[in-house]
Order: sequence, then C-alpha cells, then structure tokens
Amino acid sequence: MFGVGLPEMAVIALVAVVVFGPDKLPEFARQAGRFLHRLRTFATSTRDELRIELGPAYADLELRDLDPRTVVRRHIVEAMEEAEEESRPKRKGSRPLADGEVPPYDAEAT
Repeated sequence: MFGVGLPEMAVIALVAVVVFGPDKLPEFARQAGRFLHRLRTFATSTRDELRIELGPAYADLELRDLDPRTVVRRHIVEAMEEAEEESRPKRKGSRPLADGEVPPYDAEAT
C-alpha cells in the first residue's frame, strides 16, 4: 500500500508515539480511521453516480478505468494483438473442424 513496507510502518509508528505520546495516539488513530472510511464512502458513491449518469453501457465502470495510463496501456496492447493477428499467415482453404469431424489423413505423406 503506497509502497510502504513493514519496516517503514514500524518507523512511522515509533515516531508517532514519540511525537504525540501514548495517551493521544489512540484518538489520532481513531480520527484517521474515520477519515479513511469517509474517503472510501465518497469514492464509492462517486463511482455509483457516474455509472447511473453514464447509463447501462458503463455499468461495469471502475474509477481505475479512468486513469490515463490504463487507457493508453489498453490501446497499446490491443494494437499489438491486432498486429500479431494480421502478421500470422493465413492458409487458403483451411477451416476449423466441425464437431465429430475427423481431420484429413494422407498415408503417402507419413
């Protein structure tokens, strides 16, 4: 989360105990928890309002999808997949086998 590991969290907790003291620390932690809860609720309600306003075509909208890096990455991946598909050689006369159909066998070729 935010690139902060266990050692960094321990240092932050130690500094918080030294700065605020053990008697005020629980109240600050409670306030931080309330703030994070309100922030999460705000983000969820914003996402739901966007889904409602944009209509059923965007029912699966996630706020992550609005990140420009994600949009660019998705378009690049799609373009690469299309280029790869176009570069594959196409065989004339080939088709997928139907269910139960046996592939052709050439006794002289094997």
